[in-house]
Amino acid sequence: MFVLDVLGGLLSFLLSVGFLFLQTWLIAGTLRRVLGVRVGWPRTFLVGMFTIFGLMALLQRMVTDGVITQQQVTTPGAWAYLGLVVLWSFAIASAILVGLEMVVPTGSLPPLRQLLFGWGHRYRRGRRYSAILAIATKYGLGAQLRGLLDHKRRNDRSMAENLRLALEEAGVTFVKLGQMLSTRADLLPPVYIRELSKLQNHASPLPWRTMRTALEADLDKPLDELFLHIDEEPLASASVAQVHSATLTDGSSVVVKVQRPGAEEQMTMDVEILGRLADMWHRNSPQAKALGLRELVEGFGASLAEELDYRVEIDNMEALRASLGRHGIRIPEVHENLSGRRVIVMERFDGTPVGKASELLAEMPGELRRASSSRLLNAVLAQMVGEGIFHADLHAGNILIWRDGSVGLLDFGSVGRLDSPTRRTLGLLLWAVDADNPVLATDCMIALLDRPDNLEDRALQREIGVLITRFRSGFGSGSGSLDLFTDLFAIVIRHGFTVPPQLAAAMRSLGALEGSLKLIDPGLDLVAAARTMGKSSLADGGVSGLKDELVNRAVGLLPLVDALPRQIGKITEQLERGSFSVNVRAVAHPDDRSYLSGLVQQLVVAVLSGSAVLGGILLFVAPGGPSLMPGLSWFSFLGALLAFAGFMLSLRAVAMVFGRGPVD
Repeated sequence: MFVLDVLGGLLSFLLSVGFLFLQTWLIAGTLRRVLGVRVGWPRTFLVGMFTIFGLMALLQRMVTDGVITQQQVTTPGAWAYLGLVVLWSFAIASAILVGLEMVVPTGSLPPLRQLLFGWGHRYRRGRRYSAILAIATKYGLGAQLRGLLDHKRRNDRSMAENLRLALEEAGVTFVKLGQMLSTRADLLPPVYIRELSKLQNHASPLPWRTMRTALEADLDKPLDELFLHIDEEPLASASVAQVHSATLTDGSSVVVKVQRPGAEEQMTMDVEILGRLADMWHRNSPQAKALGLRELVEGFGASLAEELDYRVEIDNMEALRASLGRHGIRIPEVHENLSGRRVIVMERFDGTPVGKASELLAEMPGELRRASSSRLLNAVLAQMVGEGIFHADLHAGNILIWRDGSVGLLDFGSVGRLDSPTRRTLGLLLWAVDADNPVLATDCMIALLDRPDNLEDRALQREIGVLITRFRSGFGSGSGSLDLFTDLFAIVIRHGFTVPPQLAAAMRSLGALEGSLKLIDPGLDLVAAARTMGKSSLADGGVSGLKDELVNRAVGLLPLVDALPRQIGKITEQLERGSFSVNVRAVAHPDDRSYLSGLVQQLVVAVLSGSAVLGGILLFVAPGGPSLMPGLSWFSFLGALLAFAGFMLSLRAVAMVFGRGPVD
């Protein structure tokens, strides 16, 4: 008997819970349908459950306080009154749900599983947020950066310097972000470009014990089995990696580049934080959206992920080795059997970095220095215009020079790529500069960049023509300098163009290369070399190259040529019948029609809801009228119903503005 009682109680409990769940699910589903937007099921279900409990408590209190007596429960007036209570409870629940959606939109919080089990990661991210906020506060940033996005204080040198100092203190991720932004003259004013170009990525070396443990973990072998000797003092130390000299068991002299422990995790977390900040600015700032800030951070994160994987750097070295080798530029040999995702073991060069080679260069003959610098410049230009793959970080520390004039390159973590149309147009641009053809140069710049709206082609052409003439005559600001291309891009940026990231990387690479080449040979005419490269890039194709280009263009025109006779015949027939017409629709695109229909729908809903609420209030306060029950007249009942309908329509209008899309 006891067992039956227990089973009966358990069954009753399960039925009650099931009935409660069914009620909650029905209310939650109705809420989503009535609001007409995608609202998260968890929050809708919770609001529905609280509505059920609140409604039950309210009805119990109404009976207890005598609002509805036992005798009135069966009357139509009582049922009408209870119906109003249920409807307005539903309305309050809908208002709560819309308020939650406005404050914390669906999708802005992590999934429930991550909320329950991701405390450690969130704690570390929170600490990092706090550290970044403290650094920004220390240097007086924050609201000032918002002013930068809003085109205010865009020439404030002190703010630019504070931004650089803050990025340096924030760590390697932000230093690399600043270095990337220093190439985007289309996004930042010149004072920021100059300041961010000074960013350097240095860090105190970690103890050898820590680096040895990381190195053995990556190589999966004791170091004594692979190396005769490793110097415990690093040759160089940065925030991402340290470089140590070593000797292999066969006596080869090598360098070992090993990633610092925790660097990848730190940079991944920083990129995640940058992504969240970019999303926030994207939602709240039209300027950030116009600049493509979110896409910029996504591209930065992707490039950073490549830099953290040293296998990508090894592939870059192999891709560049053949083309650079043809010009006599040396690249270290990689010991791939000892290299991996976080370690590179490569040949050690005994050359001197150009930035530290002043004494060596002073002892070298001028002709030898000129030959070395010309060889390096021609190699880089040939890569950009011919091969489409180039070293994107050619500062003086990554270029080595030997006493015999040989030149070598290091650090291939940052490599740029240009597609065939861009390379061809870049070659035409160089040829146009050499031919003093501003019309062709203007067309090339328009083809290279994203054409802005309302571009004044003639004004742009005149400015480019004046610039080319000035530099060709030897009166440019540093004629013979790559400042020609810097000024050229400054002109098109003033006209509203945006520079694609890979083209910006090419300009940054040339800018860094110029500084390095001036150390080797201050008298080198870089513009003349670039103009020569433009002519040779077009001449290299020869007759066969021109033939291939014509064939490619002809193949692309085949579909048009095939359809042209039919189209001409159709137009001719319509002209003969007098039925030829031209349709011009202001809203031809489906997105435009959808946008306008959405606006009309919101306007109609807003007008109806306002009218319903106003009419409901007037009816509710109207005196007299037949009585449904004591204290409730028919006028009041109908007014409450009409106000409820208007209130729900107004909530739907608000939800449509803040919502994420229609209900599935």
